[in-house]
Amino acid sequence: MATKSIGEIMTEKLEKIIATASAQEAAKKMRDKNVSSLIVTDTNDKPIGIITERNLVRRVVANHANSSAVKVQDVMFSPPVSIDANSPVESAADVMIQNKVRHLLVVDNNDISRPLGIITTTDFASYLKDNLNMDDINAKNL
Repeated sequence: MATKSIGEIMTEKLEKIIATASAQEAAKKMRDKNVSSLIVTDTNDKPIGIITERNLVRRVVANHANSSAVKVQDVMFSPPVSIDANSPVESAADVMIQNKVRHLLVVDNNDISRPLGIITTTDFASYLKDNLNMDDINAKNL
């Protein structure tokens, strides 16, 4: 299996939300855009966190909180865990495991203020599906 860089398998379209938006707004945007996370930005559009469906379930729904009153900044993961776009796929997997996260902000030249995309566990599954050669695995098992 040829090693690819994160930039080659990331999702390029970043969906964002401002930190002062409500958890309800975040949930609606995730639903409407069919994504499992949003990049949280400050008023200057600089990434300051990530909010995921998991954050919403564990920190809002499970606590019976009013989603229209809870702010994204109160339930987001901050700072966002990031990785350089030129990093190999294996490095991203290590970073996700070490930080116990399922979403990584992909950045240009390790600069968090220059986001390029996002990588999720779904991106890894697609990568494996497309690149896993069962003949190689079967040969190793013999």
